[in-house]
Formats: sequence, structure tokens, C-alpha cells
Amino acid sequence: MKSARHLAVELIEKTFNDNGYSNIIMTNLIRIKQLIPLQECNFCSALYYGVVERKITLDYIISGLSSRPLDKLDSVVLNILRCGIYQILYMDSVPDNASVNESVKLAKEFKKTSASGMVNAVLRNFIRNGKKYKIPENETERMSVEYSVPVWLIESLTKDYGHELAEDFLSDSLGEPPFYIRLNNILVSEKDFLDSCEGKFEFEKSEYLPYCYKLAGKFKVGLMDSDMFYNGWFHVQDLASQLCCYALNPTENDTVLDLCSAPGGKTFTMAEMMNNKGRIYAFDIYHHRIRLVSSGSGKLGLGNITAKWGDATEYNPKIPKCTKILCDVPCSGIGTIRRKPEIKYNKNPEDLKQLPDIQYKIAENALNYLAEGGEMVYSTCTLRKAENEDVVNKLLANHSELELVTLPEPLGSKFGSMATLFPKYFGSDGFFIAKLRKIK
Repeated sequence: MKSARHLAVELIEKTFNDNGYSNIIMTNLIRIKQLIPLQECNFCSALYYGVVERKITLDYIISGLSSRPLDKLDSVVLNILRCGIYQILYMDSVPDNASVNESVKLAKEFKKTSASGMVNAVLRNFIRNGKKYKIPENETERMSVEYSVPVWLIESLTKDYGHELAEDFLSDSLGEPPFYIRLNNILVSEKDFLDSCEGKFEFEKSEYLPYCYKLAGKFKVGLMDSDMFYNGWFHVQDLASQLCCYALNPTENDTVLDLCSAPGGKTFTMAEMMNNKGRIYAFDIYHHRIRLVSSGSGKLGLGNITAKWGDATEYNPKIPKCTKILCDVPCSGIGTIRRKPEIKYNKNPEDLKQLPDIQYKIAENALNYLAEGGEMVYSTCTLRKAENEDVVNKLLANHSELELVTLPEPLGSKFGSMATLFPKYFGSDGFFIAKLRKIK
């Protein structure tokens, strides 16, 4: 049986070399947790996420200790070193000697015996140096090393929001994020849900939204294996996404269009807000993701959702006029780096330049389906103004039939019609929400 450390290195290889997504990779780990003790599974998860989260910091430290450039190191050896440094620096429960010895052992297990001496030397030198490393004097480079974020992203956030807000967001991106769920009021009462949680899981009710709960204490894998989950009593959804749905405020009298719906979290929340009445048309460009919406709605007992394939950039005359539209467009996802840290390294700033044009095209196409007097929410899970305010302002400039609408509480009094959510405000992921209305 492979050790937790061995599995962690394999998973890190998939993430950095195969561009794997951490949430999918960890879902697979949860599926195989029966093969290793729960404690080992938890250790593997902590080590894997920690290394992915701190990659730039770890590489900076290793580059100061290794005589060979990082790009000349075998990827497995480099990932073993990353795991070793991470344990020494951030995992207080692991003795330094154990971190070194287990890393050397890993090198041999992966048939990298010739590198075992180098692994031993690098890690022991780091310990002998008091686990210290030189902090860059340049402020942007300091933040890059401290928060493990590429320089381009720091410059982008600082340009848009200033140093203080940018650093606050990056600081929050490290460590375990809060875990929110949306209770399915169609299938279960809050009392029955909380009674079923007693002695197993502890939830805190949100002060901002109904049916929104945050898991208190450390996340327990068992929640996703519980009867409550399989019976459709809740679905996992960050507070920001729930706030987005409440900004649109769909009712059972509405016909709603969710243009980019998959995997369906916001679709489900809106259907529940509508008491499983009215009608929601949910579209996505990927067939396999539409199947997720269909299967999810079935599991949650939601019968007012019609899920179909559709290209959000192309007009479809078969879609009826809708009173409410959610235009949650594809984006750079920067607001979610505390949940998907690999996003920090996978994004190319040059590739992001095309996103605003795609987002505008989707939003403009959405107007074809919006009834007079109808309302539309434009949203993203990024914090880049080029993908947020700039797209909305362009839409307003080119369409005189649109007006901004004040967002409902708790957003309206603080933000007006366009809300850029940072974790410091409500504890949510980074997110953007704007609300518009088509006037006569």
C-alpha cells in the first residue's frame, strides 16, 4: 500500500505536469480513501493542497539551496523536495528528521536513488539554516514569494484595487477556505437537517441569507458520504454564488434563463428559491456538463429545470422571453484561488485578454431573451475589472434600453448596483455581481 506522502507526490505530478484540477484530483482521492486509513488520507490531502498552494514560495526556497536550476531537476525529485520543504516549514506535527528521512525514502521508491543524496542535503541544509530564507526587497516580489502568487497577478490586482485590498485578498487565499452549503428547502426542513447533523457535523447559519450554512470546525470528508448528501438535502455552494442568486431574486412567477449553467449550483439554488415552481431554462456548451445539471436536479427533486445544450454566444430563437436571466459568464476564476490554487499558475495573462470580448458577446446575446421590464444579473468569479465593470459599462454604453438596478441586501447598501466581493466583506470567495433591467 502506498504511503500518504507517495500518493501526494503522484497527485502533485498530475496537477503540475498534466494541468489537473485540484478539486477533481481530490475527489478521486476521496473515492480511494477506503484503500488507506482516514488519517493517512487527511495527511495526503493537507500535504497535496499545501504544496500546490505554496508552489512559488517552495520553489524560491529550493532554488536558494540547490546547485542545479529548478528547470533542470527531474519533476518527481522537485516535487519530493517541495513536499519535504513544506512539511519542515508548515507542518508542525511532522518532526524535521521524519520530513527528511521520508523524502529520501520517497526518492528511492520512485526509482530516483541517484537523487536521494541531493534531497537529503537540500532539506538538511534548510534545517541547519534555521528554516530561514532571504525575503526579496522589491515589494511585488516579496508578495509573490510570501503568498505564492505570480507577479502579473499581483500587479493586476494592485492596479485595480490598490495594495491594501490586493494583499488582504492574497493573504486570505492561503489556508483552508470556509465550506458552505445551500440547504434544499424543497426536500427537508431546517430542523430535520440540523437534527440529523447532531453529533456528526456542526453548522453555523449564515447571518446574510436563508438556507445558507457554513460548516464549523475542520471539513469532514464524511459529510459528502452522508445520507443527507445522497438524499439531496443540500448541495455545496460558496456564499458568493448564493449571494449571486439572491441578487437576481427569482420567484415562482418567473421564467428564468441560466445561460452558462453547468455544473448547476446556481441553477439549483434558484429553483429552490422558486419553490420548485415557474420555469428555469439551463444551458451549457458542453454536453457532459449539461448531464451534471440534469442528474443534480433529479437528485435534489427539482422539476422546474429544463437543461439543454446551447452556445451562449449564438442566438437561439427557440428560447422564450424570460423575466429573469443569470449571465454567469466564463472567466479567469481569480476569485476562487483559495479553493483552486493551481489557477494561479495555469493562467496566462496574454490568454486572458480575449475573455472580455467573449463575456460581452454572451451578455449582449442574453439581451435577446430578456423581456421588457425583466432583470439580468451579470456575474463572474474573478476580480479583474476588465472582465467585470468594464464589460457592464460597455453593455450600458451600447444599449440605451438598459439601466442599473440596486442590488438587494446585504449587497445594495454597500455596493449599489455593482458589487465586487472580497473575502473581507462577507467571508465569501472573490466574486462580481451586477444587476440590470431592460426598460421600455
